[in-house]
Order: sequence, then structure tokens, then C-alpha cells
Amino acid sequence: MRILVLCYEYPPLGGGGGRVAQSIALQMAARGHEVRVQTAALGWHSTIEEHDGVAVHRTASGRRAPDTCSVPEMALYCATSFLPTLRHIREWKPDVIHAHFAVPTGGLAWAVHRLTGVPYVLTAHLGDVPGGVPDQTDTLFQLIAPVARQIWNHAAAATAVSSFVQELAVAAYHRPVTRILNGIDLTDTPPPPAAIRHTRHLVFVGRFNPQKNLPLLIDALARLTETNWRATIVGDGPDRATVEALIDQHDQRDRITLPGWQSTAQVAAILNDADILCMPSASEGMPVAAVEALKHGLAIVTSEIPGVRDVVEHGVNGYRLRLDDSYAHKLSWLLESDETLQAMKHASWEKARAFDITAIADQYEAVLREATVTRNRPPAAASGSPHPR
Repeated sequence: MRILVLCYEYPPLGGGGGRVAQSIALQMAARGHEVRVQTAALGWHSTIEEHDGVAVHRTASGRRAPDTCSVPEMALYCATSFLPTLRHIREWKPDVIHAHFAVPTGGLAWAVHRLTGVPYVLTAHLGDVPGGVPDQTDTLFQLIAPVARQIWNHAAAATAVSSFVQELAVAAYHRPVTRILNGIDLTDTPPPPAAIRHTRHLVFVGRFNPQKNLPLLIDALARLTETNWRATIVGDGPDRATVEALIDQHDQRDRITLPGWQSTAQVAAILNDADILCMPSASEGMPVAAVEALKHGLAIVTSEIPGVRDVVEHGVNGYRLRLDDSYAHKLSWLLESDETLQAMKHASWEKARAFDITAIADQYEAVLREATVTRNRPPAAASGSPHPR
């Protein structure tokens, strides 16, 4: 197949969604498919790159920051990528379009599909479906509801990265949606977790923004009476000043390290040295950091949100908690109980098998291949139930 991947962000730009798009593109290329990516550049300089058989076309779209993208910048990506996408279709002739994020990227896929007939597959992550991040996107989805319905109705197939995102998409658009979890490469999986060390290493990986709820984590760490811990908070973003101020307020500079954004290899090294992943997020679709933490055998302490149900089994490989005193209490328990922490770390390491990127790519390949034969078929029939997966 010739697969044209559309995504408004692609590494090194963006967060988890972009990394998911990259991992699947690389898997498709490794299987012998021809893969092109149409994405945004940082600033106003267009580039063409090739990485492991994937041709990445970055079109100048005025994006100002590598880790965040505003709604106007998303819209500008769609506008500036419209003609390049048509050129890909006219000159390269892809069999199928794989659009990551129904909004905004799905709008671009739908527009070029209407002009060219090339089928497209949607992959929804979280913020691109109604109810995913309601405080940030509810008003937007009310405004674009008619267009969003067209995007979903005309897709040859639709996928979602978690059970929660799948449920939201089916409820909003009443069509079949296949759950395909985010995958990880298990070829370099570390050995099973070793014996627990006295000093626990806690880690957070992600953007410093309100969704990630870092102030709660800092406050919880400051309330721990145990002294056998240290923490590494990896990432950056608009809340960095607030995070630093809270660390200083609680006099925790000697325990909490802020290394900023790190390379994939650096993050892997940090996770391999850690014991507990802390994720007090207000919302998540399918957090890539949590899936990576499974591979490295970390217990995961997260908030009680639907988006982590596929990753964290409460009481088995971690805890899903209300954002109150429970968070600090459970962290304290994992600092005290070697037996519980060891059991949870091993359970995470075992659970990683369910997210093997090879099996995940098999599912995407089947969906994309099926979509290539739908060019002359009508859009998918409406359904109130998702396809089981």
C-alpha cells in the first residue's frame, strides 16, 4: 500500500499523539508499505526528511513552539497542508489516507477525500472527540458539530486509542469505531524488575500544563513523611514557573529534579531507573508515558479517569485514585511496602505484552488495507455499538 499519513504534529514536534503517528508509520514502512507524512514545520521553513523509510513533509505553518499547538495554529496547518496534500494525491497516488486526530486533521482528510475520492481512516486520541477534554473543547465542538459529523460519516474506518475514547466517539457520532491501543516496541524490553531499593525513584513525564495537574503532585510529594524517595519530573510547558515556585515553597529542590525535555533514549534510561510513575492528570486518552512505564516495570499511580483503564488495573499494577488525600496516602504506602511495590512493578512488566507494537501494527494494517477497497462503497453504516477488539 501507499499510505499518506496526515497529522498536525510529528516528532520532534508535539506530544503523545505525534509519537503514536510516528510509531505506526515506521511499522508500516518496515512491512514494505510506502509511507509519506504530511505535517507542520516549526516556524515558516518547509522541509522534507526521510527516517527509516518514512518520507516526512513538513510544511511551513507558523507553529511557534515544539511542545504546544494553539487552535489557530492547528487551523493554519490544515490550510497550508491542503495544496501539498492534493499534490501527494495527484503525483504519488496514495491508496489510503491515515488521519491522526479527527479534529483538526480529519477536516483536511475529509476535504481532500471529497475532491479526490481517496479513502481515509481516522484515529481519535482524546481532545478530538466531544467530552474528551470538556473544559477546553466543548465550545469548539458545539461550533463545528455539523462539520465534525461529516468528517466521521465519510471516513472509511475509524479507530480510537483507548476504550474511553472509543466510547466517546461512538456516543457522539453513532458509527463503528475500532479500539486499537497505543503500542510500544518490546524488542529491547528490560529484564523483570530487580529487588526493590530502599530509596524509591518517582517519575513524571509530560507537558507542564493544567491537564497534567502537576501542582497536586508537588503538594502530595511535600506531604510525604517518609524520606526514602527522590523524584524526576521530565518535560516542560506553560506551568513550569508554577511548578518551580511550588518546589521552592515546599523546600524540595534537593529531592525533585527538573531536567526539561529529554530524548527518547534519555527518557527510557530514566524510566529504567525508576520505580513509580506519577500521573495525576485531569484527563488522558491513552497516555504514551504510562504505556512506556509498563515496559520498564513501574508501578503507576494515576488519577481515577477513564482514559487509563486499559493501562492501570487498580490494586494490581498501580492505583487509580481520586484527586484528594488518597494520592499522597498511596504514594506513602508504596514507599513503605517493599512487597506491594515489587508485585505492582512485576505486574506492569507482564502487562506490557498487551501493547506490543507489532500486534498493534497488525490491527492498523488490517484496517488500512480494508479501507483501500471502500473507494466505491458508500460511507460506513451508522451503528450504536463499537466493533469489539
